[in-house]
Amino acid sequence: MTSLPWLDQKELWFPDPEQALDDPDGLLAIGGDLSTRRLILAYQSGIFPWFSDDQPILWWSPNPRCVLFPDEIHVARSLRRTLNRQYFTITADRAFSRVIRLCARTRAEGTWITEDMIASYSELHRQGIAHSIEAWNPNGELVGGMYGIGLGRCFFGESMFSLETNASRVLMVHLAGQLESWGYSIMDCQVESGHLLRMGARTIPRRRFLSILREAVSERPGHDAWDIQWRWPGPEGQPRSTRRVK
Repeated sequence: MTSLPWLDQKELWFPDPEQALDDPDGLLAIGGDLSTRRLILAYQSGIFPWFSDDQPILWWSPNPRCVLFPDEIHVARSLRRTLNRQYFTITADRAFSRVIRLCARTRAEGTWITEDMIASYSELHRQGIAHSIEAWNPNGELVGGMYGIGLGRCFFGESMFSLETNASRVLMVHLAGQLESWGYSIMDCQVESGHLLRMGARTIPRRRFLSILREAVSERPGHDAWDIQWRWPGPEGQPRSTRRVK
């Protein structure tokens, strides 16, 4: 395998994402730390950490990149019926600590959300940079959630969980609607999955992603606080359908 740069904790930098390996796809650098300054620089540069407890910190920038343009969210007929019922209540930043820990606990294939990661992202949450989105059932129970990073007009989705059928899908629809209303350009999904692709996400070349990202993170957000005010229009509303962004 090609030699990768080791990052020094004292020096804050990342190599050019275009230098990332093809195999494993997107592996860019090793080491460094999970300080808030380094994490912010990473996301601004199109890079994210992904590693296990028994590994050093690994930094990634895959090619292609899985993204969701907020106005491309796809609402299937079955999901529309669930949305029409208004069964779930969607909120933001009400339970960040519970969301990130449930994301760690509910992953059947294991987790990269280590205690150090939880501590670092919790600090970013205190700084108003990391956010959680929650889905609550009618009994007031937290049954779905996502956490991620908001910089400029880009949201970087990190992980999600779902304890009831459709909780995460309803959450995604509301989040996309809110991001679009705020004028966000893009939601970074990092690595593709069948669930994300069915919701309207797609892959784009890393170079295009980085170009969109540079502009998006430099723009001021179109809101002051994180609050999911967007609501599905109800049975009479028209579901969104995937359309191509020029």
